[in-house]
Amino acid sequence: MRKNRFATLAALSLSIALGSAVTARAQVQPGDVISPGNASKVENLVSPGNFALVKQGMTMKIIPSTHLEWPPPYKAATEQYSPQVSLTPDVELKNYVAGLPFPLVDANDPQAATKIMWNFTFRPLYTDDIDARNAEAVSHTAGSADEIEHFTFGHFGDYRYVGRTEVAPMPVDPDVLKTGIASRAGVYPVLDPVEMRGAGIVRQRSVLPGVEDAVWEYSSASRKLRRLPAAELSDAFGVSRSGSSERGGSNAGTTTFASTWDPDSAYGFAARVQDYNYRLLGEQPLLASVDGGSPATPCTADGGRSVCPENWQVRRVYVIEATAKPRSPAGGNVIVPRRVLYIDSEGWFITASDLYDYNGRLWKTIANFHAYSDRATPNARVAIWPFKRIFQTAMVEEDVTDGFSTVVYSPGLNSRNGLYVNMGAIDRDFFTPARMVRTGY
Repeated sequence: MRKNRFATLAALSLSIALGSAVTARAQVQPGDVISPGNASKVENLVSPGNFALVKQGMTMKIIPSTHLEWPPPYKAATEQYSPQVSLTPDVELKNYVAGLPFPLVDANDPQAATKIMWNFTFRPLYTDDIDARNAEAVSHTAGSADEIEHFTFGHFGDYRYVGRTEVAPMPVDPDVLKTGIASRAGVYPVLDPVEMRGAGIVRQRSVLPGVEDAVWEYSSASRKLRRLPAAELSDAFGVSRSGSSERGGSNAGTTTFASTWDPDSAYGFAARVQDYNYRLLGEQPLLASVDGGSPATPCTADGGRSVCPENWQVRRVYVIEATAKPRSPAGGNVIVPRRVLYIDSEGWFITASDLYDYNGRLWKTIANFHAYSDRATPNARVAIWPFKRIFQTAMVEEDVTDGFSTVVYSPGLNSRNGLYVNMGAIDRDFFTPARMVRTGY
């Protein structure tokens, strides 16, 4: 009975997605190529920030809408565990084990937006661990094809203690009962530029309500490890071209390395769900890049500030407004107080995000690019999975006020394998301060 219920749900989702494609057909059709000259055709099918990317040169190839199958272990976990999941009054998950927490979301439910965010948190993109090796982040400014900065990272990834579906221990790492840690993530060591070689940042998230993320930064130049306030994770990695942090963040004046990417924007949104209030703004057919090439290709039409040409298709998308909750004076306030997130209703990943400043003005935009395949790259020899899976290939984060952009490539531009998803490539101790210091030293 339960399997029939989920089969019906999958068929219904596909039907709705195809219906959305028909609704949008008057604006775009498969085979269309969208460029600045005809960008108006997609103005109502992308976020305001992503529309700015199209107008500046990000070319889109429109393809038919497709169905994305979840990995079989994830689907099985959803069928087994989702009926027992609920939200507590303070929006914590109750009785969650693995899989998608809320397969059926009623838009009229007052908690719909929060349930969608928990679905995003435990999306099928990865459930156990992910390790992007030699990932790259490349910064460009408007009016020039020259790189402002080029970062290469040894590892960019995450290890999860809860919701595991493919690599032992499953479905929960028992160490969570001893440590209270829900997940660990990190970016280290920096391989390029040479002046930052060995540096990195790691992040630890607790399962306990009200416990802020623990964050450590290691500087190879000073050989010092320091604890960072979690609020600093919405500040850019490195600083703006002028040598002062974007919007006056705490990194101001510490380095001249340029980036607009902030750790809280990894995968579109990486902050704690509990630190924001959410509002469902609607469900609508929008364009997203979900079945593209890997590695992604820098866009020559806009000087490398985005990824193109890439496949885009009409998807059924939830639009969520996320507003940061006030923090204590000791904790500090986040640099980005409001984000509008665009979440695919089938894959539950963020396709786009627009970031707004404290004056309510659009400040930055994020465009995420995905592939759907059984391998990380066409020539992969190790990073091969027994089924097709969704994985992110690139993320654009651009300051729309001046056109300064950073593109994160995972896998890296010249990677053969590069992206290990649910393969046990890292263990629970990998993204820890001690391991980061040993590696960077």
